Amino acid sequence: MKFGILVNEGPYQHQSSDSAYQFTKAALEKGHEIFRVFFYHDGVNNASRLMVPPQDDRNIVNRWTELGKKYNLDLVVCIAAAQRRGMLDENEAKRQGKDANNIAEGFHISGLGQLIEAGIKSERLVVFGD
Repeated sequence: MKFGILVNEGPYQHQSSDSAYQFTKAALEKGHEIFRVFFYHDGVNNASRLMVPPQDDRNIVNRWTELGKKYNLDLVVCIAAAQRRGMLDENEAKRQGKDANNIAEGFHISGLGQLIEAGIKSERLVVFGD
């Protein structure tokens, strides 16, 4: 089965991000396809390369990055939600006149059209968080 994944919650606010990661990992290990993982609303915070959780805690950003590399996942961060929360990739930082960026490796910024495409091209769009 081909899944699209929508993550609407931040990495340490609710269980949604952990659940999305575990679902995605399990689906891939069972041979299913993940068309795209789309991070929206506070879910964009899952892509912050500046996050430094305590050593004895899980590093959700690194988990997504590693899973993305292993399975060549399309990890998309919503541009509007990201900009509202101060999340910028290198291109957006330059375009907005900012001197820094904070999107982790493996993630990229794009628009809501990517979410719509995931809904159309996937057999199921699974939503994590409100």
